[in-house]
Amino acid sequence: MEIVGWIVAIICFIIAFLGLVYPIIPSALFMVGGYLLYGVFVSFEELTWLFWLIQILFLILLFVADTLSNLVGVKKFGGSKAGMWGSTIGLLVGPFAIPVAGIILGPFLGAILAELIVNRTAFKLAVKIGIGSLVGFLTSIVTKGFLMIVMIIVFILFVK
Repeated sequence: MEIVGWIVAIICFIIAFLGLVYPIIPSALFMVGGYLLYGVFVSFEELTWLFWLIQILFLILLFVADTLSNLVGVKKFGGSKAGMWGSTIGLLVGPFAIPVAGIILGPFLGAILAELIVNRTAFKLAVKIGIGSLVGFLTSIVTKGFLMIVMIIVFILFVK
């Protein structure tokens, strides 16, 4: 059963990493799912309270990194709450509206449209805010990817 536990955990981790670029996939949920399914198929014995405490702290960091990256990206380039919401909506809708390019174009266009429609921002500034949104999204991917790698390393250290 140990092999099955590892296979299921690895599949969950891969899906979690897909969630970095497809935000509709809840990365944090799949990370935790990988740990839980490993425990079900192998054993929860190695997954001590210290392991869970560390993972909970990393999960909090994942959510904070995601929120702050978007906020800082939009705000630093002159955006408002509308730009931030537009970026978030574009991030969720983009990959479905424009299959491959939507991952990048979604937050960019979402922030621009929100700023133009809600705040009647000048087009040049709206584009600048869209670039900030894109920078925030890409920063978020790198930061969350790094945190998720660390979470997996911690998991491996506890189970081996």
